[in-house]
Amino acid sequence: MELSVQHVGFAFHPGQPVLADVSFTVGADAVVYILGHNGCGKSTLFNCLAGIYTPQAGQILLDGQDIARWPHRRRARWIGLVPQNHAAAFPYSVREMVLMGRAPHLGAFDTPGRDDYRRAEEALAAVGLTELVDRSYNELSGGERRLVMVARGLAQDSDLLLLDEPDAYLDPRNQHIVQETIVRLARRGRSFIVTSHAPNSALLYADRVILMKGGRLLADGAPEVVLTEGRLTEAYNMPVEVLYDTAGGRRRPRAILPQRAPGGALRGEAGDGLSPGGLAALPDPCWSKEDAAG
Repeated sequence: MELSVQHVGFAFHPGQPVLADVSFTVGADAVVYILGHNGCGKSTLFNCLAGIYTPQAGQILLDGQDIARWPHRRRARWIGLVPQNHAAAFPYSVREMVLMGRAPHLGAFDTPGRDDYRRAEEALAAVGLTELVDRSYNELSGGERRLVMVARGLAQDSDLLLLDEPDAYLDPRNQHIVQETIVRLARRGRSFIVTSHAPNSALLYADRVILMKGGRLLADGAPEVVLTEGRLTEAYNMPVEVLYDTAGGRRRPRAILPQRAPGGALRGEAGDGLSPGGLAALPDPCWSKEDAAG
């Protein structure tokens, strides 16, 4: 499978593009994070990939075919969507929620058959939730619900899963469980595109990072290449600090933090005596990044 985004543009109002000339490709077995500040175009791009919006310029190809020309049912067989938040209107069981992922493979009046139930069970086993199969979905924790939605995407039998902020509103343990599950499933042949507001999650779990600003791609590559102080500072309009681990003689990024001035103000923030436009001239912190990483 190869997803190719070619010079995509989109605007809600004429002359005010939300996306402009966005191009990248995603191959098989990849976990790709899309990062950027609020309003940078992440959600609009995500909706274009999901088929909710149709690009007004360029095209999105899956194995060389324009997905905008595909019927919704066919697109759903290839691309699955895992929303950030989901609450069922009725007290569906976990099994029933996952079975809904089989809808693209059923006719209008068909009911799930033995093979559909088998695939749902396999999807739940893949995310480690077999024991919850008869529980009410609405009674689960936030992390468990997120995993159920991932299982539903797997049951959909799509090669590419789109996840909207899978780490949002979860405690650190559940964030780790959900994201480690995504990485493990990617190694089994799926590809994932993840929107996130957490650069540290991208640093830990992504194979590749796409950094956006103003509806355009600012950088695209491996996390250690894209998530630099300069690029993050530019992307988020705030000074950012990257802490490194130098164990074994190799310098690897370990954590991403906002850079703070003495007294607690964000560097470059009004009231700290520094100009927001003078970030390049900021003095180095009084402590060593390498020492702090130790």
